[in-house]
Amino acid sequence: MYDLGIIGAGPAGYVAAERAGQNGLKVVLFEKKELGGVCLNEGCIPTKSLLYAAKIYEAAINGKKYGVLTTDASVDFKGMMKRKNATVKKLVGGVGSKMKHHKVEVVKGSATIHSKSNTHINIACNDQHYPCENILICTGSYAFLPPVEGLGPDTVMTNREILEITTAPEKLTIIGGGVIGSEFASFFNSIGTEVTVIEMMDEILSGMDLEISAVARKELDRRGITFHLRSRVTGVNGKKVQFEKEGETHESDGNAILCCVGRKPIVEGLGLEKLGVELFKGGVKIDEKCRTNIPNVYAAGDVTGFSLLAHTASREGEVVVNHILGKKDNMRYKAIPNVVYCNPEIAGVGYTEDEAKKYNIEFEVRKLPMTYAGRFIAENDSFSGICKILTGKKYNEIIGVHIVGNPASELIYGAAMAIEQEMTLEEMQEVVFPHPTVSEIFKETVFTSNI
Repeated sequence: MYDLGIIGAGPAGYVAAERAGQNGLKVVLFEKKELGGVCLNEGCIPTKSLLYAAKIYEAAINGKKYGVLTTDASVDFKGMMKRKNATVKKLVGGVGSKMKHHKVEVVKGSATIHSKSNTHINIACNDQHYPCENILICTGSYAFLPPVEGLGPDTVMTNREILEITTAPEKLTIIGGGVIGSEFASFFNSIGTEVTVIEMMDEILSGMDLEISAVARKELDRRGITFHLRSRVTGVNGKKVQFEKEGETHESDGNAILCCVGRKPIVEGLGLEKLGVELFKGGVKIDEKCRTNIPNVYAAGDVTGFSLLAHTASREGEVVVNHILGKKDNMRYKAIPNVVYCNPEIAGVGYTEDEAKKYNIEFEVRKLPMTYAGRFIAENDSFSGICKILTGKKYNEIIGVHIVGNPASELIYGAAMAIEQEMTLEEMQEVVFPHPTVSEIFKETVFTSNI
């Protein structure tokens, strides 16, 4: 009998397995592909490896601004991909080592729920049954392809396929200006590809602060990316994408097409119907302890269809294990950071202005250019960026922080902690920030007047 059976070894699954193993639980972890899931193999890690390579290339060709002269700097695309693959392989191996260290049994294969008794749930995999007292479903999500004429796996790539190409396209059309589309747009633009982004919404990066998204788009546009907002794709013909914009028909012609318009939870083929697990908006419905409607059955990560972020998944996995162990812990979503690893980087946590208005929250806004931090000026050229802080009007508590400018991804955790701990402006003003660092922008911003 296993204390915990986990289906899916992505950020929710392997983190939950590690935490459970650390606490002496007997754990079996099922994965049909590779440890690490989409994040480690097809998303977070490989894309960040490539984006960092692109930043190095950009630094090389723009070194003259900083008094550094280079000759013959060029892109070795195969070399970038080789390093990306090596990075992924190393980290997958690291996850495997953690599982061994914490005595987690890893089973490679497609696992399904077979049956449930009064004492346990049977998971079937590779013609064997694994009795588990508790199970955690964290099967992740897959890239969604919209029902558009001519659009399919034979004509477009998703994030998975584009990470396996061997030659960078001269012209790339990206359908979808969300996080994934924007990151790939930034990468390929940086290494010399002509990039066009077609986005249906009024602005790219839906869900992020609108002002921050607009500033980021304008900077990416300055760097050479073409954006078509409020544009609906109507068809794909070969490598040509037809779309409607302001009542007119347009066409984007390139060497390759990337489609990234969203992801859907993987709930089919798991046997959830055998237990009567409740679904909500296509994902597994959970409560604040990540419990489903069936006792001893939990879910975490993208399969819930709620917060499709690796760090959300990992935290949800921890909440599951803590509940099984009898520890007091609830999943909270008010301080989940969102990061876009473009150049420049974008990050946000807490309420945006639109969200605060939607929920009738009275708030104030303080914002400054990132250039108020001396180190930002020392390390960044020709882009001012923005740091925006939202506070509740009654108590002055920090309820939202949004940044565009490098290195936003490494700064946002501090804002997340401030929101999680309900820090006020006055408390943030008393924090000592190291000088010179870009993080000082927080202190500069909380001392400025509201607008």
